[in-house]
Amino acid sequence: MQGFSRVLVRSLLAAALLGGMSQIAAAEMVLNAGNSQEPESLDIHKSSGVSEANVQNDLFEGLLTQDAKAQPIPGAAESWTVSDDGKTYTFKLRADGKWSDGSPVTAGDFVFAWKRLLDPKTASPYGYFIDQVVNAKDIRLGSKPADTLGAKAVDDHTLEVTLVGPTPYFLATLTHHATFPLSRANLEKFGDDWVKPGHMVSNGAYMLADAVPQSHVKLAKNPEFHAAADVKIDTVNYFVTEDVDGELQRFKAGELDYTYTLPNQQIPDLQKTMADEVRIVPYIGTYYYTVNLTHEPWKSHPELRHALSLAIDRDVMVGKITQGGELPAYTFVPPGMSNFAAWTPKEAGETQAQRDAEAKELFAKAGYGPDKPLAVEISYNTSENHKKIAVAIGAMWKQKLGVDTTLTNLEWGTMQSALRKKEYKDIGRTSWIGDFDDPSNFLDLFRSTAGEQNYPGYASPDYDKLMDAAVVEADLAKRGQTLAQAEQLFLADQAIIPIYYYTSKRMLSTKVKGWQDNVLDNHLSRWLTVER
Repeated sequence: MQGFSRVLVRSLLAAALLGGMSQIAAAEMVLNAGNSQEPESLDIHKSSGVSEANVQNDLFEGLLTQDAKAQPIPGAAESWTVSDDGKTYTFKLRADGKWSDGSPVTAGDFVFAWKRLLDPKTASPYGYFIDQVVNAKDIRLGSKPADTLGAKAVDDHTLEVTLVGPTPYFLATLTHHATFPLSRANLEKFGDDWVKPGHMVSNGAYMLADAVPQSHVKLAKNPEFHAAADVKIDTVNYFVTEDVDGELQRFKAGELDYTYTLPNQQIPDLQKTMADEVRIVPYIGTYYYTVNLTHEPWKSHPELRHALSLAIDRDVMVGKITQGGELPAYTFVPPGMSNFAAWTPKEAGETQAQRDAEAKELFAKAGYGPDKPLAVEISYNTSENHKKIAVAIGAMWKQKLGVDTTLTNLEWGTMQSALRKKEYKDIGRTSWIGDFDDPSNFLDLFRSTAGEQNYPGYASPDYDKLMDAAVVEADLAKRGQTLAQAEQLFLADQAIIPIYYYTSKRMLSTKVKGWQDNVLDNHLSRWLTVER
């Protein structure tokens, strides 16, 4: 009996040890990410912010997707061909492409989603995004029926798309959430509630597991994803981190594996004390103020708008306020973009003293001065960084022009609504982050037909004509010159105030592997691992 007991004990201990090892081997790999503001919506057609896109890129997969360096690669489509005239694309979908409920992803799912994107009832801020597809713009504007769209399902695994003209950046646009597919059966079953946990059906590497307002969005690995075997992270938690100082503290405490951004004032110290975890990388994006052109005094006074722009010392902004390697911006299209004839505005080559002198002259010409002071409201979404920038700009305007500035802080969703509906009073803080490497992605925003993304309400027939000419121009050099002319015209009209070109800046734990810096700052969780 005694010997048997010893054997039994040894067996039980061995079993316990093996069980423990099995549990360790099966330990869940979790990624905890700072994601700035509460996502406006997880509906791929009703959002426009980076925080939403980060989540949507994990949940869904377009015809093309992005690799770890944010370069386009095959996604839901395993291959495609292009006609000799560059206008017709034929995509072959993966035979093993499935939705998270196990149903097949079909070419019809893309056609359904694109028609919903263009439907005026959807009112998508990105509706213009596929205007290059035949009849897309007319459908979006309500002048043609949806069935005329130049996209058709030849069969369940073949999608044919016809464009109005050769479009060198078309494939890159297909990695954007606005062009992702949707399960028609899922939307018809749940209606607007399809975006809720337990309802959403997605085709990406992850599924929606939970969403707690002002807290986090939780994603779980999608076993039906065609490359599920290569996805290492089991759970992704996207945390709301509008408080940038609080976000940094959470990172230091080990609660976050990476942050969305950094508190500007702490960057110099972090570069000294935590250099191996600070990531500051060039980023194709422009931080700017939009001017509401739908009412006075802004509507009729370009010289007033110009005066405010000139009075901003951008070198001080990037050197003393943002401190993240940003560059002063005097144009909207960031430097270094492909297929663009880069140019330099006159004020970019002047001293700040010269710009200030011109600002005072234009301010007086507009009828403002000591006897008629100007009051300006700057609206911005919740962020200590945005607040400090607004405070600094208000101080510059006060010192140089005598402008009285008030600051209005709005929650992200409220701010986005105000910009789209032109309900901000005077000046609105915003930005544009490039979705792909082509200047049209920036300049299309200000077409008169762009819809809600045209935050200033800018409308110029001459600008539209130049942008239309660029669409059908096959010669890339000529196209780049035309787009440059369009930007020059737009900036001469002073509808916006460019302030700086972005860098992405964050803390990244050394435990996160597979991260590749890129100018789009896109990092799909499927390419990452986390070592605990």
